Amino acid sequence: MKLNKTIQQWKQYSKMSDLGEIARRKFFNNCFDGALTCSGIVSGIFIIFLSGSSIFIPRNVIITGFATALAIGISGLWGAFLSEEAERKKKMLDMKKEMAIIEEEGDEKTGKPKKNNIQDKPLLERAENFATIIASLVDGGAPVLGSSLPLIPFFFGSSLTIVHFISSYVILIGLLIYLGIFLGKISGGGRIRYALHLVTAGGVTLLVSLALGI
Repeated sequence: MKLNKTIQQWKQYSKMSDLGEIARRKFFNNCFDGALTCSGIVSGIFIIFLSGSSIFIPRNVIITGFATALAIGISGLWGAFLSEEAERKKKMLDMKKEMAIIEEEGDEKTGKPKKNNIQDKPLLERAENFATIIASLVDGGAPVLGSSLPLIPFFFGSSLTIVHFISSYVILIGLLIYLGIFLGKISGGGRIRYALHLVTAGGVTLLVSLALGI
């Protein structure tokens, strides 16, 4: 019962703060950023691999990739929390000012304060605080997810092979297609178009990286 009550409270907080829309946008943007960042790392190491150098082993790719993923995640989490907190505090302050004006007008007309507005203030504050925490977690977690998935093939084998890179790019393309479908679902159509746009962005990243290595 307590768990159900907590879930219902979270749903109420989400509706009050428009958390769903914010979280979806943050998830897409940051997961996409993380995926392309990882694509750049893998492509850079791929260029070195093609040059015949054997200085890298799969473990090096994993360490480099995860270190970058964690850096992006911590940056996203920290930055998002501070910016969201500041924005929502401003929003609550503006809302309180508006409520104070309405309450004063109610006092002048009826001689009684509007109790509903007063009672709603703590609920609004809890909803905004909840939204700040969840939005920050999404902001920090999404790029880590996007950066980590293409690194999975490098957990296998003791030396780098072309299979590692091909597998990584296949996972990356799959992730970009999923994000395109996700974006198309939000917009209500054009899933294939969005998927093609994102895959094209990944292809451009690869081509630019390869061009830099020529």
